[in-house]
Amino acid sequence: MKKKHLIIFVALTILVGSSVALSFFILPAISYDPDTFTTSVEVKSPERTIIHLYFADKENSFLIAEKRLLIQPDDPAQMGKLIIESLIKGPKEGLMRTIPLDATLRALFVTEDKTAYADFSPVIREKHPGGCKSEIITIYSIVNSLILNIPEIDAVKILIDGRESMTLAGHIDLRFPLKADMLLVR
Repeated sequence: MKKKHLIIFVALTILVGSSVALSFFILPAISYDPDTFTTSVEVKSPERTIIHLYFADKENSFLIAEKRLLIQPDDPAQMGKLIIESLIKGPKEGLMRTIPLDATLRALFVTEDKTAYADFSPVIREKHPGGCKSEIITIYSIVNSLILNIPEIDAVKILIDGRESMTLAGHIDLRFPLKADMLLVR
């Protein structure tokens, strides 16, 4: 019986000894950075970003940027949806809304050529106040807010009810994607 205990003791000593020896030779090869190592699960809070929404001034002649803090999704189309939804909700700082409150964004997607397609419900046309200046302000409120906040967007094509539209209120050609217009911004 003593012989059996002695063999087990020797085997365990060799096993433990070799584990200790291995830790001296192998573990130093593994890099350890105490700044990146954590013992608990970290929950990453969503990144927020400052964006500029473009609303009309009191005379409905120019666009003025209003700063907002939004959670920034990784997908440019998701960011575009947040921006349009914020435009529809309207300004907070005494500026004028540019999109009718009842309008909705049906879809928004961004193509590889950096064109955003923004599809609005027919309410954007039906409840638009009309007039050339008001139509320009509405269109470039959308276009500038998307292009100037999202680097993955260079042009915006506005659709209504899933279809191409000649105009929004009879004046501005919407058949082609539009670029930002900084001449309207004050």
